[in-house]
Amino acid sequence: MIKPVVVCGPTASGKTALSIALAQRLNGEIVCADSMQIYRGMDIGTAKPDAEEQKMARHHMFDVAEPGEIFSAARYSAEASLITDDIIARGKTPIICGGTGLYINALISGTDFAKSGEDNGVRARLEDQYRTDGAESLHAKLREVDPDSADRLHINDIKRIIRALEVYEVTGKTITEHNRLSKLQKPRYDAVFVGINPIDRQMLYDRINRRVDVMFELGLEAEVRRLFESGKLVGTAAQAIGYKEMLAYINGEASLEQAADLIKQKSRNYAKRQLTWFKSDERVNWVEYGTDYNIDGLCQKATSFIL
Repeated sequence: MIKPVVVCGPTASGKTALSIALAQRLNGEIVCADSMQIYRGMDIGTAKPDAEEQKMARHHMFDVAEPGEIFSAARYSAEASLITDDIIARGKTPIICGGTGLYINALISGTDFAKSGEDNGVRARLEDQYRTDGAESLHAKLREVDPDSADRLHINDIKRIIRALEVYEVTGKTITEHNRLSKLQKPRYDAVFVGINPIDRQMLYDRINRRVDVMFELGLEAEVRRLFESGKLVGTAAQAIGYKEMLAYINGEASLEQAADLIKQKSRNYAKRQLTWFKSDERVNWVEYGTDYNIDGLCQKATSFIL
């Protein structure tokens, strides 16, 4: 049975290059697991593989939604699993590449994320209640049905309060029970996880800073302006690192230099959070490098975990 390979790690660590090398070595195809690269037109600011890179291996799950669309882990899991199954059916190896841990877990575990209130109006109704009655009303409602979650969640943690209420209304179970039962389910795929870890943190931060500089050279400002003027840069997409800061510049709220510095800072902070997330995952086999980034060496190390 063909096992999917997950390539994960922090931003700018070299995931794209490693996934392409593995796809070439393992007769594989790449499935994007990046929550922003799924959006059309958001190419430069998300460091989406360019045309030459996409010629080197077949890529999937890029450009599957408009920036203004709601795109959840549930939708990602549903769409990406169909593609992953098709790749396996054709005798090829799916290479799941990205830094969005929630998307990766949704796809590999097959957790019942589909039991969401997004499509049936539950979430919208709860959000309306928040806007009308405030956080205290929702927190009190949560305490009635799920006191453990109410004790755990701060009254102002609206996103998680709404999610806990949503799960209860849709499934009849508290979110704690729902998560516990989900973990007992057999994973959808028996995947091999490969994490890429630059152990020289300064080198990683230098790579991030250089990547942002290249984004500006490639036309990040023009990309953001085009999306903004088209009215597509709204919702989650407008909050993406690189786009939010450039919108502030376009709206006269920051200088171009300030925007660039903030993008670099937020990208470095994001890399730290990604490392924390993936380091806590015992499934991940780590390939590390210091100042000697060498894709052939990394691919050889990664292949030793897979074959």
